[in-house]
Amino acid sequence: MSSQDIPEENLPSEQGDAHDGAVATTADPFADPGLPPHEHRVQDIDERAAKRSERVIAFLFLLSMLATVGFIASYVALPVDKIIYVYPIGHVSALNFSLGLTLGVALFCIGAGAVHWARTLMSDVEVADDRHPISAEPEVKAKVLADFKAGAEESAFGRRKLIRNTMFGALALVPLSGVVLLRDLGPLPGTKLRHTRWSAGKLLINQNTNQPLRPEDISVGSLTFAVPEGMKEDDHDFQQEVAKAALMIVRIQPENIKDKKELDWSADGIVAYSKICTHVGCPISLYEQQTHHVLCPCHQSTFDLSDGGRVIFGPAGHALPQLRIKVNEKGYLEALGDFAEPVGPSFWERG
Repeated sequence: MSSQDIPEENLPSEQGDAHDGAVATTADPFADPGLPPHEHRVQDIDERAAKRSERVIAFLFLLSMLATVGFIASYVALPVDKIIYVYPIGHVSALNFSLGLTLGVALFCIGAGAVHWARTLMSDVEVADDRHPISAEPEVKAKVLADFKAGAEESAFGRRKLIRNTMFGALALVPLSGVVLLRDLGPLPGTKLRHTRWSAGKLLINQNTNQPLRPEDISVGSLTFAVPEGMKEDDHDFQQEVAKAALMIVRIQPENIKDKKELDWSADGIVAYSKICTHVGCPISLYEQQTHHVLCPCHQSTFDLSDGGRVIFGPAGHALPQLRIKVNEKGYLEALGDFAEPVGPSFWERG
């Protein structure tokens, strides 16, 4: 349908002045209506109101800082297993509740402070700008930089020092929440990685029969697993301790033992090595009688038990630690001390 077919009373008539002086005629029915008159906020005309808003924003940022400190304090002070009752939620972990509450308050106050700052103190004058090609001309670049500078001045970022400083403090403290969460990687090990439950005089207990081992219980070519005397499966820390103290025992003809230290630490050709692979800590369980090699099933690291447990293949970084043993006066195998070096995978402190 052409414009000639439209009744005259339905055609748009001339409108008043539009944005930039444009006049709407029948040839331009979609003229820019322009922006409504700008309405000043109370903070724009009353410095006392602006100061009140500034104090509110600073208070929110300070509250965020205190909440972050509370987050860190809760993380350090509250035990993991402490349970509290919170109405109407019920029984919850005190640590989880305090961490969620304090971190939520810290993040909320930063956001609320930024929003309140933008709505009350930053310039809210609407500016219309025509679209332009993507490739900017030098004049446009200069205009953008000038607009940015003007925006920075209008935000009062340099003039409202109280807001600026408290915001920097809140933003600087919040990342500490993530730093302290690294504790969830586990408690600091101290010297726990360097010690196991083995000590001088502890008997070697067969892990299958729970009976002390005698030399005659171990035949040439067999592989026997042992744990220290006194360990029980119902102990609360059994899994942690057996993961370090698990032992594998083989019997090799003394003339086939290549390493002198290994021979000195053995008893009648019976050698005891850590069962924990020195790559990522998998339990070793595959033994080849003819070569005296043991294989880790996880990543195929191979160790020679006739040559000090050294690595002959695979990604493991060092030899299996050996436990020094002897036969006591009652005819049982017993340890002469703990492992001389940490068992299991390498770690950065290991010398």
